[in-house]
Amino acid sequence: MKLRIKGDSLRLRVSPSEMSRLLESGRVAETIHFGPGPEDQLTYALERAPQAVEISVRSRPQEVAVIVSTRRAQAWARGAEVGIYGESSAGTTSLELAVEKDFACLDKPGEENLDTFPNPNEGAIC
Repeated sequence: MKLRIKGDSLRLRVSPSEMSRLLESGRVAETIHFGPGPEDQLTYALERAPQAVEISVRSRPQEVAVIVSTRRAQAWARGAEVGIYGESSAGTTSLELAVEKDFACLDKPGEENLDTFPNPNEGAIC
């Protein structure tokens, strides 16, 4: 899973195998280590929950999780939609959220594109 943070926006890119794990277990997570201690790491996760709103975020020390409803996650996995988008209140501002399918790059070699969704623009003429 890939994480992108820019200003007040957070985006996750999800591979096909991660999508399967999300649907099966309800959670996909990655951890980045900035140092040797547990306080020196950040875990980012994508979770599904039956009673969740369409998309929201939960933050705890050393963890941020984007939560989507089970119904929405299943529809997204089966359909052609690129992602699930929304906003979450962040005090006096809002946090833009995006969870997207990780498509194959058209300009990268094959091994860079392992475990990605087929790019809908593959073969298109610019």
